[in-house]
Amino acid sequence: MGKIKIAFATDNGKTFMDCHFGDADFYDIYEINENNADFLKRINNTIEDKKEVHADPKKAQGITKLLKNEDVQAVVSKIFGPNIKRIKKKFVCIIMDEDTIDNSLNYLCKNIHLILQEWKKGEQRRHLVIKK
Repeated sequence: MGKIKIAFATDNGKTFMDCHFGDADFYDIYEINENNADFLKRINNTIEDKKEVHADPKKAQGITKLLKNEDVQAVVSKIFGPNIKRIKKKFVCIIMDEDTIDNSLNYLCKNIHLILQEWKKGEQRRHLVIKK
């Protein structure tokens, strides 16, 4: 089939946090295919957050650059904010109905064909919602 690099928004490496994708402390990057997922690295979210600016385009641009430097193609979180409309032009945005990253990896490997299909749409892509 294929493989894809995915970044998970997390504060602890085990679970998703209950805030927007851009508010994570870290992004854990995995490469997945239909059979398995390999952890590649953790990168710190070094983008400054201006609390008074909701849906800050500079924040979206900073996170996009941070993840594009790692060749990430898809991003995963329980919650995305209004900046999803900006970042989905660069990534497949995946909203998970799951608390743990390990369980999410299983679902994503099984559904990699959907992720790759959406990736190929380019800037016209939509976000995916993957539920248990």
